Amino acid sequence: MTTDILERFFVYYPTRQLTEDPSTLGLPYQDVYLLTEDGIRIHGWFVPQPNAPYTFLILHGNGGNISHRLGWIQMLRDLEANVLIVDYRGYGRSEGKPFEKGLYRDALAAYQWLSKEHIAERTKVILMGESLGGAVAVELAARVQVDGLVLQSTFTSAWDMAKTIMPVGLLQPLTGVTFDSASLIPSIRCPKLFIHGDQDKTVPFRLGRRLFELAQPPKDFYEVPGAGHNDLLLIAGGAYVLRMKAFLDSIGRNP
Repeated sequence: MTTDILERFFVYYPTRQLTEDPSTLGLPYQDVYLLTEDGIRIHGWFVPQPNAPYTFLILHGNGGNISHRLGWIQMLRDLEANVLIVDYRGYGRSEGKPFEKGLYRDALAAYQWLSKEHIAERTKVILMGESLGGAVAVELAARVQVDGLVLQSTFTSAWDMAKTIMPVGLLQPLTGVTFDSASLIPSIRCPKLFIHGDQDKTVPFRLGRRLFELAQPPKDFYEVPGAGHNDLLLIAGGAYVLRMKAFLDSIGRNP
């Protein structure tokens, strides 16, 4: 296998079919199609909240697609926020095939759309990265100005993950994948919230905690007792909403 095939085989688990959309939950939404700097057309949803002081840009994990995050979308929208969520290349209705630098370009295109539509001027923009998407969010936050960064169930680097999970550990040096959040997080100055379940068997809790320790203030760590990787929202329940609201309050409402 070539390195790009190895990367796609071991790192990404995309699903093409969208099973639902925000209208399933009665939410208004806009289909958004974006063109990346390397000419790939990616798809996402913009779910507006009238007069919202905040906008979340969600960068999801390496499995499924945006249609598997509807509950999360609704939860964030209920916090007086717009939500933009995009599928990386190769996921859902997005063109192309996923690779590390490609995901970074997809995230940048989403951020640029918020700027083009003047949403970033009217609201506070918070990047929210889930699992692998946390690494994508860190890379974007190191390049552009945002008002907040939320990292949920994420890790320090691909190499640290590779040493933990097999068989990726054997092949990581061959794939060329880095996702090196550990080297970038110290440079990010916006408020940061780190969220991790203490029973996460996919991304070890210690990697999320270590990333938090490498970050500069302002920062906070939200440990969810009893939560694993895929049940964090369910286990956290209303406490998740309260913690997120407190984080937004710390950022303030005025753009």
